[in-house]
Amino acid sequence: MGITNSNKEVNVSQITCGGTFQVTLGLSAAPDISENPVDIVLVLDRSGSMAGSPLENLKLGADTFIDIIDETTDSTQDGQIGSGSHIGIVSFSGSASADTQLITSVADLKAAVAALSAGGSTNHADAFSTAASLFDPSSSNEKVIVMFTDGKTTSGIPPAPVAETIRDSGIIIYCIGLIGDTGIDVDVLNDWATDPDASHVAVTPDDSELEDLFADLAANISKPGATNIVINETLNPDFTIVSIGMPSSGTAAAIDSQSLQWKIPSLGVSGNEGASLEFYVQHTGQTSGNLPVNQSIFYSDTEGNTVTFPDPSVQVDCGVSVDPESCPIPVDFTIEKCQDSLVVDLGDVYLESSGRIVQLNVKLKNVCPHKRVALGIILTETDNYGSEYQRGMKAITVPAHNQKNCQDVEVKCIKFVLPEDLNVSGCPCQSLCCERHLKVRIIAHYIDTDFRCCDSTVTF
Repeated sequence: MGITNSNKEVNVSQITCGGTFQVTLGLSAAPDISENPVDIVLVLDRSGSMAGSPLENLKLGADTFIDIIDETTDSTQDGQIGSGSHIGIVSFSGSASADTQLITSVADLKAAVAALSAGGSTNHADAFSTAASLFDPSSSNEKVIVMFTDGKTTSGIPPAPVAETIRDSGIIIYCIGLIGDTGIDVDVLNDWATDPDASHVAVTPDDSELEDLFADLAANISKPGATNIVINETLNPDFTIVSIGMPSSGTAAAIDSQSLQWKIPSLGVSGNEGASLEFYVQHTGQTSGNLPVNQSIFYSDTEGNTVTFPDPSVQVDCGVSVDPESCPIPVDFTIEKCQDSLVVDLGDVYLESSGRIVQLNVKLKNVCPHKRVALGIILTETDNYGSEYQRGMKAITVPAHNQKNCQDVEVKCIKFVLPEDLNVSGCPCQSLCCERHLKVRIIAHYIDTDFRCCDSTVTF
C-alpha cells in the first residue's frame, strides 16, 4: 500500500505571545495491495448537512478512490478490482445501508455512489456496525474501513464502543472529516480511528479538497510499505523548537533551533503500521495573528511515495504592542589594514522623540478644614485658526487639612507630556524651536460636605 496516511496537528488553536504548544507528525503505511489483497469498505455520510457541493465532492472523491484501486490491483483500469481485493459501499444518515457488498465491479460501485442523496440525521454507530458486517471473518484479506463524515453524532447509540470492538477484531479504521455546519470533533475521530491517531485521521474545512484526500489514500495503496523515510521540517521563523520526544519509530533530532529531521528505516513493509513524533514549539517572534506553524516540510523514501502533510496554524495573541522608535540605520565603514586612524563623516543626526513636559501649579483658595477637594485639569492645544485639540486630563484628590480656619492650598507639579508629533502650530518641522499654544481649564469642588438628604414628614 505504501504510505496510506500522513498528518500533522497541534494540540491548541490559540496561545499568548511566547506560549508553547505540542506538534504531532503521523504516518501510516501498509504492504502492496497487488500482493496483499485488501477488503475496503467506504462508509459515506449522506446526512442533511452534506447537501450541495459537499456531497458532490464526496462522490468525486469516492469515484477517484475506486478508479485508483481498480488500476493498482492489476495494473490496468479495466473496470474490475483485481488481485483478490474488494470494495464495498455503506452510506448512512439516521440509519445505515449496505449499498453494495464487497464486490469487484467498478460500475456497480460507482452506481451506488451516484445514487446517494443527502437528508436526515447522523448515526455513526449503525454505520460502523453495517460496515463491519460486510467482512468475511474467514478471509485472510486485510480489512479496512474508511469512515467519512462531516458532523457530530445526532442519532443512535454512542459509536465509540462500536468502533473499539471493530478495531479489537483486527479491522483497520481510517477517518476523514469535513468541518461541516455542525462542526467535526477531531478528538472523536481520533477515538474511533486505529492508533496512532495522527496517521489515521485527516480533516479538511474545504469540501473541494475531499477528492484529493481520497486520491492520496488510494494512490499510495499501489506501493509497498516505505523504506528509508526522511522527513525534514522547518518552522515558521516566529517559532522555535523547545524539545523533541522519542518517536514511536525511527530517530528524530534537531538540525537547528527551527528545524528537525525524522528518519524511519522502514514502515508498513510486513503489515499495516503507524508512526508518530511529538515535539514542542514556542512562539519567540513579535508577530500576532493566525500564524502557520511550519515554513516547509519535505518527505522522501526509496519507493517514491508522494506525501502531503496538513499545514496547521495557531492564533497568537501578543496584546497591543507599540514601537515608537525604529532602530537607526547603520553607517557602514571599514578600517583598512595597517591603518591606525580613520575619520568618518556620519552626516546629519536628528534628535529622537522630541517633545515638551508642561508642569502646572495651582492655588486653591479658601479651602475649609476637614474637607477633601476633587481637582480636574483639562489641557488643550490650539492651532492657528483657534481650533482646540485634546492633550490630556487629570483628576486629583487633594487631601483635607486640619487648620482651624479656611486656608489656601497649593497643588504643585501637575505634569503633562506634549510629544512634538502632536504639534498643530503649523511649524514646517517638528522641533522644540516651534511655538505651541495651549489652554488649561480647572474644575474644583468639595468631596466632603455637611449636607445629608432626608425624607420630610408633614402632619396635618
